[in-house]
Amino acid sequence: MKKYILNDENKNNILNDLLKRSTSNYPEYEKKVADICENIKENKDSALFEYTLKYDKYALNADNIRVTEEEIETACKSIDPELFDIMQEAFENIKDYHKKQLRNSFFDTTEEGVFLGQRILPIETVGVYVPGGKAAYPSSTLMNIVPALVAGCKRIVMATPCNAEGKVSPTTLAAAGICGINEIYKIGGAQAIAAMAYGTQSVPKVSKIVGPGNIFVALAKRYVYGHVSIDSIAGPSEILVLADETANPKFVAADLMSQCEHDEMASGILITTSEELASNVEKYIDEFLETAPRKEILEKSLEQFGFILIAKDMKEAVDAVNDIASEHLEILTKNPIETMGMVKNAGAIFLGEYSSEPLGDYFAGPNHVLPTNGTAKFFSPLSVDDFIKKSSVICFSKEALEKRHLKIEKFAKSEGLYAHSKSIEVRFE
Repeated sequence: MKKYILNDENKNNILNDLLKRSTSNYPEYEKKVADICENIKENKDSALFEYTLKYDKYALNADNIRVTEEEIETACKSIDPELFDIMQEAFENIKDYHKKQLRNSFFDTTEEGVFLGQRILPIETVGVYVPGGKAAYPSSTLMNIVPALVAGCKRIVMATPCNAEGKVSPTTLAAAGICGINEIYKIGGAQAIAAMAYGTQSVPKVSKIVGPGNIFVALAKRYVYGHVSIDSIAGPSEILVLADETANPKFVAADLMSQCEHDEMASGILITTSEELASNVEKYIDEFLETAPRKEILEKSLEQFGFILIAKDMKEAVDAVNDIASEHLEILTKNPIETMGMVKNAGAIFLGEYSSEPLGDYFAGPNHVLPTNGTAKFFSPLSVDDFIKKSSVICFSKEALEKRHLKIEKFAKSEGLYAHSKSIEVRFE
């Protein structure tokens, strides 16, 4: 890890380094993704089957593209029963948390006959993408599906790649089974995103696509955005630990590594007011690396995007936290709740030494699909709000409009929109 005394120059250098991980920096893949999406759009199933054979080595067809109920049941029975129970408990925690996000439509009336409101309805058909290449993430399956369930989406379509034998990860299928989802298609990559966005003979068109994926999935989501809605374009994982002299360096080191093991582009940053803590964290990281199963990935991640910044005081430290706007923020200070009051930008905030980041990844309940690459300054975690749509409702009586019509007509004419004005005028001629 690189260690610096915090100042504007090295802070800006870190921000620039982190932004290099953005999907905007992979133009060499953009044309390939665009070609895949357009081919799916035009040739539908035939193109989808060709890509699956090419990339996943499985001969897909209209009869075997969809996961069967039997496959889901088998998966649920095949995984470790204790793990299955844990996943069920996590599902309940996630569901209970997201239920608190539900909002109701509202309508207001006045005595003069004005009726205004907002109608909130779930998006009817959504698509959930679940990766299945190098690793399976049943936790992401739960996190992406549950808010859609709570929102009341009528149709939830899931896409996840299969192996050369046409099998899907059993833990992924078990997680989907726990959620009650049975419309699952054995497709992955950019072609899966395009299939859900445009629809094929076998895969239904959806209105919104959510879920993580590799660079091809991310670029495909960006390509189809506007034709369908998407959640976000997630970048590599990142964690920032804000700590003072009271923090346990062993905990800090372990927590930084918890995200850096995801991939070589992941980031782990410590911002602290204590030089002693910084030195001790470095020692523990070196110690942990000796026996880490994913040592090579961890070393590359920490070498490229691992930083220790030493601030002169907590205000300077928090200012840097807000500028970086990390996906995950752990606050390990003497009074973490008080420190949180100064934080403006973070995807998820973990308070205290017994609230380490993996608690949020798997079990606590809040969603672990979070804004990355500094987008926590304007984006939020995946939530029920991502699966609803709103309609404004406007109803005026003649008497109510009559009191205002001259003002509206004048406003419209000031913009040169005389037909707008006329639409009001004709009602009082």
